[in-house]
Order: sequence, then C-alpha cells, then structure tokens
Amino acid sequence: MAETRTPAKAWSEMLRGNERFVRGEPLHPRQDVERRTELSLGQAPHAALFGCSDSRLSAEIIFDKGLGDLFVVRNAGQVISESVIGSLEYAVSVLSVPLIVVLGHDACGAVAAAIDSVKPGATPLPPHIASLTEKIVPAVRRSAVSADGNPDPLDVGREHLRDTIAELIANSELISDAIAAGTLAVVGANYRLLEGTAIPDVHVGEI
Repeated sequence: MAETRTPAKAWSEMLRGNERFVRGEPLHPRQDVERRTELSLGQAPHAALFGCSDSRLSAEIIFDKGLGDLFVVRNAGQVISESVIGSLEYAVSVLSVPLIVVLGHDACGAVAAAIDSVKPGATPLPPHIASLTEKIVPAVRRSAVSADGNPDPLDVGREHLRDTIAELIANSELISDAIAAGTLAVVGANYRLLEGTAIPDVHVGEI
C-alpha cells in the first residue's frame, strides 16, 4: 500500500530488479491482463525515474518492473527543464512516490555532442539540440581529460548526473521539502550498456 512505501524500500526493490535483469532472470512482473484492469482505476507507482531518451535505456526492463510501477520522464541527456520538474513534482505531490531515480549512462550521444560542441571550429548544433547540450557543457569544462587529450565521457556523464540532481533540488521547493521531511529520496545512477548494471553514484535523502 502507498502508506508503507519508503525511499529505502523503493530503492531496494529497484536494485533487486536490476540484479535480476543483469543475471538474465527477470520476472516480468505485473504485465498481465489483470494488471491492466487494475490500472484502469488509477495508478500508484513505486518510484519516478528521470532518464535519457536513449533507446537502450528502457526503464521498466532494466529494473524488471511492470505496468504502473514507474512514473517515467525522459529526454536526451536527462536535462532538467520546467516540464521535467513539473512532471516529477506531480509524481511526488499527487502520486506520492517515495523515490526519484535519475539515470545516466555510458556512450551517451548528448554527452558526446556536448564534448564536440566546445572543440575549436565546432559546427554549431541545431538550436533545439544546442539547448540540451549547453546544459551538459559545464560538466565538460570541469571533467578529467582522457589519454587522447579530450574530456573523458564517463567523467562528463558523472558530473552531469550530479549537476542534474543539484539543479532539480535547487529549483523545486516541493521536492527539497519532501527530502527534508524524509518522505522522498533522489538517487543518481549510471547505467552500463554492456553489463546492464545501474551503478549508484550519489543520493540525497535517506535510502
């Protein structure tokens, strides 16, 4: 029931689901006709997930969840915007989710585009794409440099993930208040495409 859900329990369930996925032993829970019928009356998701739109980041598959289990918000590069904040506030205030997972990943096209955009002589990106990548550029500028002399994409991704969570909390009083009250936690994790693992990197709130 919704009143027994806690941030720690929600995150533990997410981890167990990802472990099953990595082992190749998913349960594919709550994906039957009965579940569809139940959900026609309303929803009570276990958690919200804000992730990159990359086609390889199917949240319900990665965490072995079913219909109605996750409230999912995605855009290229998991970049904070007014619509993202509003959607996550809805999940917290109306649907009472106890957990927000912010999911980045390796080999991210948006991260690669942001890195390329700051190189000398870089071709300007189309305006709407640039509006996404410019939010990643601060992470590019302070990231470690790899052996080829370019910013390390993994380090850029980690820094951007942390920036995303910081910006979400700084710009949403509703979310920051819920964290302070102990009813919500935010976890940032990086997904590894080859291994299938969601590796936690940072969290705010008690898990």
